[in-house]
Amino acid sequence: MMDAVDWSEHEIAALTGKVDALKASLGRVVIGQETAVESLLICLLAGGHALVEGVPGLGKTLLVKSLAQAASLHFRRVQFTPDLMPSDIVGTEILEEDHETRQRVFRFQQGPVFTQVLLADEINRAPPKTQSALLEAMQERAVTFAGQTHPLPRPFFVLATQNPIEQAGTYPLPEAQLDRFLLRIDVGYPTEDEEVAMVSATTRSSLAEAEPALEVADLLRLQLLVRDIEIGQHLVRYATRLVRATRPAETHVQAVRKHVGWGAGPRAGQALVLASKARALMHGRLVATREDIGAMLLPVLAHRVLRNFEAEADGVAIADILSTLQVETRVTD
Repeated sequence: MMDAVDWSEHEIAALTGKVDALKASLGRVVIGQETAVESLLICLLAGGHALVEGVPGLGKTLLVKSLAQAASLHFRRVQFTPDLMPSDIVGTEILEEDHETRQRVFRFQQGPVFTQVLLADEINRAPPKTQSALLEAMQERAVTFAGQTHPLPRPFFVLATQNPIEQAGTYPLPEAQLDRFLLRIDVGYPTEDEEVAMVSATTRSSLAEAEPALEVADLLRLQLLVRDIEIGQHLVRYATRLVRATRPAETHVQAVRKHVGWGAGPRAGQALVLASKARALMHGRLVATREDIGAMLLPVLAHRVLRNFEAEADGVAIADILSTLQVETRVTD
């Protein structure tokens, strides 16, 4: 069991101030997309990984790269393609020869996963064998190769993008891989004014870059602080009820019984509580509320709850199902 951290008011104030500075730094580069930016920061503070969905050209890569710059994190981008192999992600062993002794030894050469922020661009274009190469890294924060375990840098943050339109030649992520992502973040079209500002900013001779607003040590402390955010036991039970209500065999919600094929597992409850704590900290609070749980319900459950054929045929969105579920689930008895 980890020892409790003794937080001073001064340190808490300093850390929350740096969260505001981080958000402001991103806001100077990323035009609009306030909801996506906040969700991304919540995921970072919670120490999870994010699945980012949106059509091409909405600035998903810029958003992730700018986050790495603003948080002083090492960034790497991997374009997932059908011919990408697991060794292209985690690394491989190479044979080296000592020029003096002529002795040959194998040395592990690290792959791009050995970074702090990894952008897995269009992850569903790579075959399942390559997708699964990220499983241990995302869950264990380590890579095992040839019987040796190699720890990854801290923090380790995976952001995987998917294009929701083009599905030809793609490999849908299995449920086990989807469950590794704390949040699914939808990047939508900007407003007209935001799009005008975006076009204007990106057609100049030079583009603005995010200024560092946070050190790695501060981020690691913030991730510890998120764990210590208070949440009432009645709200933990509420979050658990929301997750359990997504399971057709256990729920009282008719919309779930009719339109859901598979509900969320216990990891979803952990994610919902943790994300709610991170959102509370983002808003300058040390106590999570029901509002935080409600705000994080869709990002946490959207990729964990699978609609059935009837829902797809009727055009029922997962957001509609979860909205109904939230209305019909009580906080307390």
